Amino acid sequence: MSPPLSSSQEVAPAAAIFYIFAAGFLFSCLDSSAKYLVLSGIPTAFISWMRFMEHAILALIFFRAWSNPRLFKVRNIPLQFLRGLCLFGSTYFNFYALQTMQLGETITITFAAPMVIAALAGPLLGEWAGWRRWAAIIVAFTGVLIIARPGFGAFNPGLPYSIAAMLSYSLYVLLTRRMAVTESPESLIFFSALAPAILMSPAVMQAVIPETPFQIVLLLILGVFGGLGHYLIILAYRKATTAALAPYPFLQIIWMLAFGYLFFNQFPDAYTLFGAVIIIGSGLYVVHRERQSRAAGLKGL
Repeated sequence: MSPPLSSSQEVAPAAAIFYIFAAGFLFSCLDSSAKYLVLSGIPTAFISWMRFMEHAILALIFFRAWSNPRLFKVRNIPLQFLRGLCLFGSTYFNFYALQTMQLGETITITFAAPMVIAALAGPLLGEWAGWRRWAAIIVAFTGVLIIARPGFGAFNPGLPYSIAAMLSYSLYVLLTRRMAVTESPESLIFFSALAPAILMSPAVMQAVIPETPFQIVLLLILGVFGGLGHYLIILAYRKATTAALAPYPFLQIIWMLAFGYLFFNQFPDAYTLFGAVIIIGSGLYVVHRERQSRAAGLKGL
């Protein structure tokens, strides 16, 4: 039996909420930049490679690789590379989906990840979900179907890639949970960027010379958006518990909708917005049940 959460643990301080909100802003900048670049004709694989290569270089500098052996100390290299591959899949498939999907649509699909994580945590981590959580998972899947509208209207070719990105991200989170006990935080951040940078190095052969200085700037700043966003998340979780911060990543949809409208003159239709409400509501319910389980000292629902 774990002790119930104290009131201070249940409430996230303002600084932690700000870090999560700012991280959502940076990740939205990353997706918006990627969407602009892929629509400009730059290959998705090369954009993804640039994002991770820059992230890896920034990690080497920020963590002072020359005097920090924890950065390279790993206990399970295959899992480190598998986790990095999952993060790459999340990024690559998402960038590919952005060619035809709106920012608000892709982030809505991503919000289904907590339910997938809850479903897979049983067979992979031994954290089995109860019937209430499974009900929330089914409801969230209904929200995805509303967005996809299979059999109704034109099928968006980017949707399977967006779902693949969400599934890859879910596996990335599950691997992070498993490895956080044995691997250093520095190595998790570094190898999550190094692994895809190495695996996708052939993408350099697909490089297309940017046509404008603005495209060059966007390519060079992708790693900053991604790396700094992950760093802000780390700062947030240093100040508050996972349970306290769980509802706030959903705020990213504010940035994504705003950027989609301002930069691409796009706004989700009624079906997408309705599906988003269902998915976010299901996610918040799962968060609520997690808090109740922690507070009661339970292992499941």
